Amino acid sequence: MPTTESPAAAASQLLEGAFSGSTEFAQVVRDALACAAQEGWSEMVWIDATFEDWPLRERAVVESLQAWARSGRKLVILAKNYDSIVRYHARFVRWRMTWSHLVECRVCRGVDASEFPSALWSPHWVMRRLDVVRSTGTAGREAQRRVFLQEELAECKRQSIPGFPATTLGL
Repeated sequence: MPTTESPAAAASQLLEGAFSGSTEFAQVVRDALACAAQEGWSEMVWIDATFEDWPLRERAVVESLQAWARSGRKLVILAKNYDSIVRYHARFVRWRMTWSHLVECRVCRGVDASEFPSALWSPHWVMRRLDVVRSTGTAGREAQRRVFLQEELAECKRQSIPGFPATTLGL
């Protein structure tokens, strides 16, 4: 469950600067989603080739998403494919089925997996992995950083198609 910290306290916990390693990367994602719930971020965009190493399987992450999910919120997810999400992140998949009206999943096939961005964008703060293998990257609230990433993600979205339906209907 989200804590009762003030929004300013939640914001101060977000990383400003570099991170290195899978443990730090996972914590940056956890902290961002907790902050999104506490501050009430209206939208987020996540992008990664597979999301295999994102902590989406964790109870705390899904609880943060549950606390974040409200009318008027939007999450756009861009991926090369969603096989790893289905395989490794069952809690997230169940949450996404419930909140599918807030979550838009898109497939970006035109970008090579080795060049695929890995990032979390919001109007308030961004995180970008610069080296996915070593899980190194940067994060921060600077306007220039947010605008640059927003433009790159908008281009990826323009070249994407809808994918990963919340439910599959059969005949």
